[in-house]
Amino acid sequence: MNNNRVNERSINTILVTGGAGFIGSHIVDRLMDTGCKVIVFDNFSSGQMEFIEHHLDNVNFSLIKGDLLNTGEIDAACNGVDLVYHAAANPDVRLGAVDTKVHFEQNITATYNLLEAMRKNAVPNVAFTSTSTVYGEATTIPTPEEYGPLVPISLYGASKLACEALITSYSHTFDMHSWIFRFANIVGDRGTHGIIVDFIEKLRDDPDHLEILGDGRQSKSYLHVDDCVDGILFAVEHSDETVNIFNVGSEDTIDATGIGRIVVEEMGLKDIEFSYTGGKRGWKGDVPRMLLAIDEMRKLGWEPSYTSADSVRDTARVLIVSL
Repeated sequence: MNNNRVNERSINTILVTGGAGFIGSHIVDRLMDTGCKVIVFDNFSSGQMEFIEHHLDNVNFSLIKGDLLNTGEIDAACNGVDLVYHAAANPDVRLGAVDTKVHFEQNITATYNLLEAMRKNAVPNVAFTSTSTVYGEATTIPTPEEYGPLVPISLYGASKLACEALITSYSHTFDMHSWIFRFANIVGDRGTHGIIVDFIEKLRDDPDHLEILGDGRQSKSYLHVDDCVDGILFAVEHSDETVNIFNVGSEDTIDATGIGRIVVEEMGLKDIEFSYTGGKRGWKGDVPRMLLAIDEMRKLGWEPSYTSADSVRDTARVLIVSL
């Protein structure tokens, strides 16, 4: 058993990489309620200051504008840290089809640099935001954590799987303790990309017509970011293996056309013409069907509180106002 596991020691200082981003900033909000010292490390390539500015005057909060590709910056940031929530990444799945290097650098190399900094500074605990795309086109639905072989079909999914391998090997080689979370599609306040954002922007440009990529029948699980953060923090507190791997998602799915209908309703639009680009995928690397088995999280005592449709509707309401 790992003697550094989080349940056996005091966690006083927590580093959140990508802490000004969508999921990272929500993690920061929750951590700030614990009384721990929280350090955000972000290069603001996609993160936004407005997501964390309400913490700037808190004595327990500090911000480092740094880049994980700069080893000196992340080495210094890891000094005295007890736990890292590693949420920094380039999350744009579609981008890998036009820029083949971006996910290698911003996901894989960045994670290696972080793990090396943790090793040098004897940081014992890391929680990593991974993705359901590591499973590729799974033939078992709902898909459990032990499903294999893992054959991602996007460069993003491949990069996240590589990050998982680095984290698990560092955990066993250097006596670290890790949590890996394979997410469904996470949606909610502060979302900056994805199907809901795309639909809102398209309907603002043309309030009579909505183009949907693929055939509109792509059916996937959507999880509200509040449920996501609840699951992350719950699992870190209640699991204590050397490596802990969990699916985090909702219990149902919604298809792209259904999401379009919800966005149209929430924008108060009527008589919208839907059109489709055709094919079962929205883009190269798109997984048309995804639903994660969440039995392992249930065993810990966690359950999602939102359905996929509720997650989408709440997100649409918030983003229609904020975007």
